[in-house]
Amino acid sequence: MTTQAALNPAERSISAPEIGVKRFLITGGAGFLGINLVRSLLARGHKVITLDIADFTYPERGQITEIKGDIRDKSVVDRAMTGVDLVIHTAAALPLYTPEDIYTTDIDGSRNVLQSAYAHKVERCIHISSTAVYGIPDHHPLFETDKMQGVGPYGEAKVLVEEICQSYRDKGMCIPIIRPKSFVGPERLGVFALFYDWAKDGKNFPVLGSGNNRYQLLDVEDLCDAIYLAATLPCEKVNDVFNIGAKEFTTLKEDYQAVLDYAGHSRKIVSIPAAPAIWTLRALEKVNLSPLYRWVYETVTEDSFVSIEKAERVLGYRPKYSNKQALIRNYQWYIDHLKDFEGQSGVSHRVPWKQGALAVAKWFF
Repeated sequence: MTTQAALNPAERSISAPEIGVKRFLITGGAGFLGINLVRSLLARGHKVITLDIADFTYPERGQITEIKGDIRDKSVVDRAMTGVDLVIHTAAALPLYTPEDIYTTDIDGSRNVLQSAYAHKVERCIHISSTAVYGIPDHHPLFETDKMQGVGPYGEAKVLVEEICQSYRDKGMCIPIIRPKSFVGPERLGVFALFYDWAKDGKNFPVLGSGNNRYQLLDVEDLCDAIYLAATLPCEKVNDVFNIGAKEFTTLKEDYQAVLDYAGHSRKIVSIPAAPAIWTLRALEKVNLSPLYRWVYETVTEDSFVSIEKAERVLGYRPKYSNKQALIRNYQWYIDHLKDFEGQSGVSHRVPWKQGALAVAKWFF
């Protein structure tokens, strides 16, 4: 059983420069990362504007300026950008969206954000990219200088947006690029809700392959700290690309087993043969009966971790949470808020994803 002491973050401090009160625009501000950024920035005394196609339904609504709209709409982006000092660009269509929505939102929408920030002479624009830009790699750890080869529409779009960022850097803009590992924490649902649902109901949980591969995650609080460092340190230091992830992680089986132990049903992570499972998931994905997409199930059997040395050295990044701590913290939030999202489903991180055929498989574990 995991002890309470094991859940507490390590005593590490991150000191960011004092920059006075700033007006931050968060695109995708109603999403999982968005709300955590909102809380982080409000706690530091800043003004926050959010721009999102979804409603901002959190208790902090009265403390921010909410603009509802699509980043593909240039006029709404320009309206949101008025009077803004810094932009944190998190808005994106995730892998379960249609390819058209991914390309138009992630590429065209990001170009709108960058062009508007440039026209409004915004101090800097922090772009939240993804380690999906590395595709399915053949070595680890991954460094910021490694080749970008995104898999699928989402990975391809993330690569192209980084190229657009560079074109605006060439015009003189300060654009730190953050490449986070998959991150969890308060408000995170999506594919992780599937695992937490099985843990809650006392089920064993299957993993493809042995589960002995190292799979790095990231706590959203640590990600918010890294973003704030990129927003506040001198531009000449941060106008670059940074991998962000947990510093402490073990194997996928061990880290996920910590959640089952915490749930208290004496269940186990169960290894299943990877090849037939992957073929099955490919078939289910084609007929929209699986919530898992290719980049998830074809990388989950392999090592997946990045070097965070550059972020530690340049930004002073000091992650507080290990994989185990981040997963358990997210699971406890899930349990505490079950009634809030009962009956909801969708394709974003703020709601559980439909389990599809995996709901049937659950009965066998």
